[in-house]
Amino acid sequence: MGKYEKEAKEILDLIGGKNNLISTTHCVTRLRLVLKDESLVKKVELENSSLVKGVFSTSGQFQIIIGNQVKDLYKDFVIAAEISEATKEETKVAANEKMGRLQKIVGGFAEIFTPLLPVIIAGGLILGFRNIIGDLAIFGDGSQTLTSLNPKLAELHSFLWILGEAIFHFLPVGVTWSTVKKYGGTEILGIVLGITLVSPQLMNAYGYATAQATGTIPFWDFGFITIEKVGYQAQVIPAMLAGIFMAKLELFLRKHLSEILKMILLPFLVLFITVIVSYLVIGPVSRELGNYIAAIFNILLTGPFRVFGSILFGMLYAPLVITGVHHTFLAVDLQLIAQGGTMIWPMIALSNIAQGSAAVTIMFLNRKDEKLKSLSLSSAISAWLGVTEPAMFGVNLRFMYPFYGALIGSALAAIYSTLTGVLANSIGIGGLPAFLAIQPKFWINYIIAMSIAFIVPIVATYLLSKGKFAKK
Repeated sequence: MGKYEKEAKEILDLIGGKNNLISTTHCVTRLRLVLKDESLVKKVELENSSLVKGVFSTSGQFQIIIGNQVKDLYKDFVIAAEISEATKEETKVAANEKMGRLQKIVGGFAEIFTPLLPVIIAGGLILGFRNIIGDLAIFGDGSQTLTSLNPKLAELHSFLWILGEAIFHFLPVGVTWSTVKKYGGTEILGIVLGITLVSPQLMNAYGYATAQATGTIPFWDFGFITIEKVGYQAQVIPAMLAGIFMAKLELFLRKHLSEILKMILLPFLVLFITVIVSYLVIGPVSRELGNYIAAIFNILLTGPFRVFGSILFGMLYAPLVITGVHHTFLAVDLQLIAQGGTMIWPMIALSNIAQGSAAVTIMFLNRKDEKLKSLSLSSAISAWLGVTEPAMFGVNLRFMYPFYGALIGSALAAIYSTLTGVLANSIGIGGLPAFLAIQPKFWINYIIAMSIAFIVPIVATYLLSKGKFAKK
């Protein structure tokens, strides 16, 4: 046993013992458990355990927030539980058996996009830096950009687009890979499928509307049928649906082809059929589906209902994080970005900031409780940098009134952001650094919105702490 033997045994006892444990793994900060009966967990005692920063249940998994020590604790935990270390895939399989249909669909979104988040966040920072040096016209005589003043920076601005273009324009390659992997297909076929959706032989998706209006869309003419030569750069819905179709087709053919034909024909049939169906059906249909989804959010967040829409989003985003449904917004964000900018990502970052501010207020209200003070500060910093689980589950939801204070601040900040038309060019770090992803012309308004998200939850949480609800 290691340095966390005592804590591991304590956690095991508080979750109902080893007989209540089906499977376990861990991520960067959390123990992820699949339990037979979650009602046996002593949540209050568990939350007060020395290493535990919070607990929550989602997607069939009971998750315990530990922090950076989770890897070492996990080693002692599996020894105490007398079980073998499970892979994340094995734990997902065990968790899926405890999930309903809707939970499985939402969980599927998470599994598709989670592996892509590192490059999407990196891409947001890259585009943010390009914004600073190439689009912010406040230097020199007050109307010049840094690239216009310095040729070397202009070269850097051009070079960085290699990375930005690879991440965002060719994102369908990553989406098809992740989707095919999630649904049990051959990953390299998913990668090739993604490349066929963004091939240089196809007309760039950004020129589709113009070409459609002028009747100049290129096509292949096979005599009995024509196929438009249109790409799907930066679009995730066509890539997801094509990836699902490919994986399902491959699994079907594996069941019905002989072993010899599997080796020779399976990869060809899977690729050929999927690409044809993607060009003819999946691509055009999902393009329209994406346009309708974008139109709905544009109406809710830019039209006459934008105040109501922003209040709704500001109040509901954090509760949706609890359920895991928030992962679905990533696809919508990317669809809106492909059409010129998203108003959703700025509000997501504001919600994260608000959760951090509410948590740090608990630190000031509980100055004599050293553990809670330390937990509140560390989780607040985490939320301000885009990771809200420690703040939400470790502090705000435990007391509830700071969670409500955060929702108030998030809603007010969302109203200001929406009324001033703030848009983001990309997805970045969902906290204080989020302004880098915002279109430069909206920076001042977004900094004001961030200030609202920072200050209002502190005031609201403090006032709520004086009420009967907080004492109860």
